[in-house]
Amino acid sequence: MSLKITPLADRVVVEAAPAEEKTASGIIIPDTAKEKPQRGTVVAAGPGKKDEPLTVKVGDSILYGKYSGTEIQIEGKDFLIMRESDIYAIV
Repeated sequence: MSLKITPLADRVVVEAAPAEEKTASGIIIPDTAKEKPQRGTVVAAGPGKKDEPLTVKVGDSILYGKYSGTEIQIEGKDFLIMRESDIYAIV
């Protein structure tokens, strides 16, 4: 997926993974009880800071903090934009 947006410095645009629909035992989770996902895919990345190049790249599957990033809407889809420091791991 290519977006018509280029984040600045150490920011990345992330497409959040869908929230879990069922528990491991098969119980369906209603929309009001679904937790915000903490996993996603990098869809756009900035160039990094002058002395700190980005570690993540487009296409990486990542884990991030529960309240990380700012929700934005691009071309009718929801994304998060966050600093690379808000990303915990590449999975």
